[in-house]
Amino acid sequence: MKLEEKVVAKLSENKLVLACAESCTGGLIAKRITDVSGSSAVFNCGIVSYSNEIKEKVLGVKKETLNRYGAVSEQTVREMVKGVLRVSGADIAVSVSGIAGPNSDNTEKPVGLIYLAASDGKETVVKMLNNSFSEDVRNSNRTSASDEALKMIINMIGD
Repeated sequence: MKLEEKVVAKLSENKLVLACAESCTGGLIAKRITDVSGSSAVFNCGIVSYSNEIKEKVLGVKKETLNRYGAVSEQTVREMVKGVLRVSGADIAVSVSGIAGPNSDNTEKPVGLIYLAASDGKETVVKMLNNSFSEDVRNSNRTSASDEALKMIINMIGD
């Protein structure tokens, strides 16, 4: 069973609704979830907040957080996941922000640095990836991040 199929099955079994806030994955997590038949019962929204402006205006990420830590940070994904829970009313949410590559942004942060957060509103778990793919860097980083996000959702739901 594919990860996204397992996520949809676990959400259905537990009568939970998922939302996601994505930056570097550009909607890949939402796409993978909605590729699964029956996902409309357990998925209500995906926000692609590629710009800092949208992270602030839609998700409520503080300007101070973005200025101090940057878009690619634990602090930002924590605020993104909190914001998408608020906006969507979902039971569980995941957020991701990172540097997919092949070029870095205007910071000193390396290509492949990705932060993810999963939350049920009570508990928030953050994970950092520091990938170093040599081929198809951008796609590999995005796929790796979406795989990890799906695993985090499964772990958040539990058994």
